[in-house]
Amino acid sequence: MPSRTRFRDLLIRIPPEDLDRALQGWNAQMASADEGLALDGKTMRNAIDEPGRQTHILGAVGHQSQACYTQNKSPPYR
Repeated sequence: MPSRTRFRDLLIRIPPEDLDRALQGWNAQMASADEGLALDGKTMRNAIDEPGRQTHILGAVGHQSQACYTQNKSPPYR
């Protein structure tokens, strides 16, 4: 699983216009009732898996509809 720095390294290499276009296309497919999505990630306190890693969650909520499009447990950072 890629680390935070690996994702950062990838994202800073993508031209901003290309990233914006890709995110707008994804938003158009996933959230047609909303003009934008809010993404939020949290590390859950005291939620430890068997190997001893904390649980992280990521959610996407529509600005206008306030609908939660996804809320998923994400892999732990390394």
